[in-house]
Amino acid sequence: MARVKYRDKDVDLIARMMRAEAEGEGNQGMLYVGNVIVNRAIADCLDFRDVRTIEDVIFQVQGSNYSFEAVQKGNLFYNPARPNEQRLARQVLEYWRQHPAKYALWYFNPYGPCPPTWYGQPFTGQFKNHCFYEPAPGTCDSVYR
Repeated sequence: MARVKYRDKDVDLIARMMRAEAEGEGNQGMLYVGNVIVNRAIADCLDFRDVRTIEDVIFQVQGSNYSFEAVQKGNLFYNPARPNEQRLARQVLEYWRQHPAKYALWYFNPYGPCPPTWYGQPFTGQFKNHCFYEPAPGTCDSVYR
């Protein structure tokens, strides 16, 4: 059973976002980004109470900006997904989740050392240039299912 319901359109969206956000970090880095996207669709807490689909997650607006910089700025996100990215997207949609993004809802590239918290959320680990953060204990039990 898939981690979240999805359509072929969702495979394409998540594949394009994985590429746009982490192509330079190889397949592993793209899987971690994809995992965060799926976690946000599963989470029923914090900033993610009203996002239930991959499309909701990708195009979520917080404040006056999209949650993912790649949607706002374009870059690789608006290029077609390649077969490798589509394969990786299906992996995270179906079953894949690993540390440090296993329960992460956020990541960013600080261009320096990863801070121990980010907006009050604990650091779970780093992969190449991305720092990953999961919800503080007791704030989002749904992501741990």
